[in-house]
Amino acid sequence: MGTERGRGEQSRERRREQIRERREQARLHSAREHGQPAEAAERSGERAGKSAPTGASALTRPRVRLDLPRAPRRSLLPEYDPEAFGRLSERVARFLGTGRFIVWMTLVIILWVLWNVFAPDNLRFDKYPFIFLTLMLSLQASYAAPLILLAQNRQDDRDRVTHEQDRKQNERSIADTEYLTREIAALRMGLGEVATRDWIRSEFQDLIKEMDERRLFPAERDEGDR
Repeated sequence: MGTERGRGEQSRERRREQIRERREQARLHSAREHGQPAEAAERSGERAGKSAPTGASALTRPRVRLDLPRAPRRSLLPEYDPEAFGRLSERVARFLGTGRFIVWMTLVIILWVLWNVFAPDNLRFDKYPFIFLTLMLSLQASYAAPLILLAQNRQDDRDRVTHEQDRKQNERSIADTEYLTREIAALRMGLGEVATRDWIRSEFQDLIKEMDERRLFPAERDEGDR
């Protein structure tokens, strides 16, 4: 009996120690979140008589607060706004597809060639066969093609959204049209069973004729009935 009691007391003492460790760890974690240094939190725990014992277990790991947003992760890659870059690409592609760009590029090429042909030798910066001009045009083409493709992809995305909205609108219009068609058909079937003014008039005329015939030939009617 004494050994069983001793074991029960030891288990209860272990549970108490675990509860103390959890409370102390939670206090330290909350102190770190609120900007309080760990030394001050430990001092406050020691004053309260709940200092953390040595040998922290897996139960004393810091808890993750689900009610707080995570801190943004640092990245070595440069950050940029995709929407701003996309709008810039659309502007560039729109400008490249205009006649103004062709005129300005033609003028620049003509001036470039004339300057490097007729200018003094010490002022020429790109002599024949104009290798630097070829390099600049190749560089322009290499940048213009991806920008145009990016602008086309953005336009395709907008067209896809617009087509999806149009499709949904067409489906709603078709559903409304079918509903109205069924309602009109039901009204027509209902009106076919309603007595119209012409039908009532014809019935009254037939009834009046029959009454007149009975008044004029009552005896014949009686003999015929017999």
